[in-house]
Amino acid sequence: MPGEATVDVKAAVIREKSGRFLIEDLSLEAPRSDEVLVRVAGVGVCHTDLVCRDQYFPVPLPCVFGHEGSGIVESVGESVTKVKPGDRVVLSYLSCGQCEPCLEHSPGYCHELYDCNFAATRLDASTTLRKGDEVIHGNFFNQSSFATHALATEKNTVKVPDDVPLDLLGPLGCGIQTGAGAVMNSLNPRPGMSIAIFGCGSVGLAAVMASKVAGCAQIIAVDPNSSRRELARELGATHAIDPTQADPIEGVHQIRPTGVHYTLECTGIPEVLRQAVDSLTLTGVCGLIGVSPVGTECALDMNSIMFGRSLRGIIEGDSVPDVFIPRLIELYKQGRFPFDKLITFYKLEDINTAVEDTEQGKVIKAVLRP
Repeated sequence: MPGEATVDVKAAVIREKSGRFLIEDLSLEAPRSDEVLVRVAGVGVCHTDLVCRDQYFPVPLPCVFGHEGSGIVESVGESVTKVKPGDRVVLSYLSCGQCEPCLEHSPGYCHELYDCNFAATRLDASTTLRKGDEVIHGNFFNQSSFATHALATEKNTVKVPDDVPLDLLGPLGCGIQTGAGAVMNSLNPRPGMSIAIFGCGSVGLAAVMASKVAGCAQIIAVDPNSSRRELARELGATHAIDPTQADPIEGVHQIRPTGVHYTLECTGIPEVLRQAVDSLTLTGVCGLIGVSPVGTECALDMNSIMFGRSLRGIIEGDSVPDVFIPRLIELYKQGRFPFDKLITFYKLEDINTAVEDTEQGKVIKAVLRP
C-alpha cells in the first residue's frame, strides 16, 4: 500500500496480451516477516513466462514475469532463518506447505499451486509492485524476477554455494530442474534402460543430460532443429531424429524394435504427445511436461494404453528444490551436468531480443543479467 517502505527497481512489464516487454521504474515493497529481498544476478527466460504473456493461463496484467531468478540476498523479514543478507540464492516455485501433497513431499502438486505461482499476488491477494498509484502485478512464481530485485519468501528461496557462477544458476529453479527431475525423480530409469525425448529446448536437453547421468543405454532426441539435435548428441543422446524428415515413431522402433521404456513430451503439441505415447514399449511410461493452452485435448489409442502403457503429467520434475537444486549443482561441478552449454546471456534491457531469439530457436536458454 502507498506509504509502506519500498525499494526502487527496474523491471520488464507486460501490459497487454502478447505485448512487448517494457522496461519501467517501479516501487517494490520491502520484505514482510517471511519474505526475502534478492538483488537479481541472472534470470532465465522460460517458455512458461512466454505462454503466460500470451495468456494461455489468465495471469492478470500489467505484470512482471520471470521465475528463474538467482541473486544475492539484500534483506530479510524478521522471521526468516534459512538465509541472511549476503547469501547467494536460487529462487524456485512456491507451494503452500500444508496440503496433503506438500506434506507428502510432492510440492509440485500442491492444491494451492496456481494461486501460489500464477495469481500474481500474495496469497492474501495483496500486491508488491506499483508505478506511482498504479498496481503492477508481481509475485509471479512468488518472485517476478525480470527485474533488478525480486521479492520471494523463505519457502521458495534455495541457498547455493559460493564456488559456482551465480548468474548461471537461475534456470535451475524451474526449466532445468523440470527436465532433469522428470528423468531422475519422476521416471527414475534404471541403468541400461531406454528413453526418447520429444522436444530439445532447455527442458528436453536437461532431460538428455539427466538420462546420461542415470545410465540410460539408448537416449533418443527428437527435434526438427539440427543445431539442437547436434547439441543433444554432445550432451549424451545416442541417437537423434528429425521429425520433419521421418516418422519419429518408426524412427524410435528402428532403434529399439519393441519401443522405449520411457518417453518425455516437452513441446505441448497434442500430435507430439501421441507420438511419444506410441513410441513406448509395453508397460512403458510417457511423462508430459509441455505446456498447452487451457482446454487443449489429445486423442490416444485406448488399446495402446490398455496394454500396459501409461501417461503421467509432471510438474517441476517432482522436485523438492531445497534438495534437488544442490544435487544438480554438485553434478555440474563434477562436469557431469554441463547445463551452462545451454545458456546465452543478455542484458535486462535487451529482453525483447532475448525473447525473439528464443522463439526463433536461435538460443536454447536466454538468461538476463539485470
